[in-house]
Amino acid sequence: MSSGTSHPLRAWWARRPPAAGAAVMATGIVSIGLHLTHHELLSRIMLVLACAAWLALAANFASLLLTDRTKWVTQAGTPGALTAVAATCVVGTRFSLLGWTALAAALLALSALLWPGLLLVVVRHWERRMPGAVFLGCVATEGLTVLGATLAASTSTAWLAHAALVPFWLGLVLYVVALFRFDLRQLARGFGDHWVAGGALAISALAGSKLLAAADTGMYLWNDDVEGVLHDATVALLVLDLAWYVVLFVCEAVWPRPRYDVRRWSTVFPLGMTAAATLSVAAAVDVPWLDVPGQVLVWISVAGWLAVAVGAVASARAGLRSAAAAEDVRSTTRR
Repeated sequence: MSSGTSHPLRAWWARRPPAAGAAVMATGIVSIGLHLTHHELLSRIMLVLACAAWLALAANFASLLLTDRTKWVTQAGTPGALTAVAATCVVGTRFSLLGWTALAAALLALSALLWPGLLLVVVRHWERRMPGAVFLGCVATEGLTVLGATLAASTSTAWLAHAALVPFWLGLVLYVVALFRFDLRQLARGFGDHWVAGGALAISALAGSKLLAAADTGMYLWNDDVEGVLHDATVALLVLDLAWYVVLFVCEAVWPRPRYDVRRWSTVFPLGMTAAATLSVAAAVDVPWLDVPGQVLVWISVAGWLAVAVGAVASARAGLRSAAAAEDVRSTTRR
C-alpha cells in the first residue's frame, strides 16, 4: 500500500514458501483417491478446496512476478517451485476425470509451459545432501504424463499418449539422479518432504498405469514389446513405492515428528498418491486383489490430510495474530 501498511492476511500470505503448493497436490490427489473409491461427494469437496488453494497460489505467483522479480527468481530456484507444475497437473487430472476436457487441456498446456523453465532453474541449483524436495523434479515431470495420458484416453488422441511417454521415462531418469543427491539422514530429521522419495515413485507408477489404460481404449499406441516393458516397469514402480511407504512409516515411528510444518503436506501427497497408484495399477494390470489395500490407503491419506489440515489452521491463526501484532507495533511507532 502507498501508506506503507499492509493487511495482516497479506503479510502472512507473503511469507508462504513455494513448497506450500504441496497442499494443492495433497488435496487434489486425495480427491482423486476418493473418486476412485466412489465417494464422489467427498471427492468434489476436496476438489473445491484444491481449486481454491490453487487459485490463491497462482495469484501470489503472478503478483510476485510482477512486483518483486528478485524474490520470484530466488524462489523459482528452489525445488518447491516445481509444486506449481505438479499441483496444476493433479488438479487437471481430476478435471479430466470429471469430463471437463477443455479445462484439463488448458491446465496441461499451462503445466507444459511452466515445466521446462522451472525444471532447468531448479536442477541447476541441485547440491549434495538435498532434502526430499529434490524428487519434485521427477514428480512434476511424471505429472505431465499422468494428465497427458488421462486426456489421451478420454479423447482417444494417440499422439498425446505418445507424447506423454517421453516425460514418463525422463521422470525416472530424474528420480535416479535425485536419489544420489538425497540426504538419507532426512529419514530421521526431515520435516515431511522426505516422503516425496516414495511419492515420486507412486506418481511414476500412476503415470505408467494411465499409459496402459490409454492403450486399452482401443487406440494402437505401441507394439507388444513396448507394452510389456511398460507393464513390467509400472508394476516394479508400485512395488518399490510400497516398500518406501513401509520404510517411511517405520521411520516416523522410530523418529516421531509430531509438530506441524508446511512440509507435512509433502507427506500427505505421497500417502494419497500411493493409494491412487495402487488402485489405478490394479485396474490397468488386472490385479483385483489390490483394490482392498488401495481403499485402505485412501482412508489413511484422508486421515493424514485431516491431521495436517488441523495443524495448518492452527499455524495460520498464530501467523495472522503475529502479523497483526507486528502491524500494530509499526502503526504505534509511526504515530
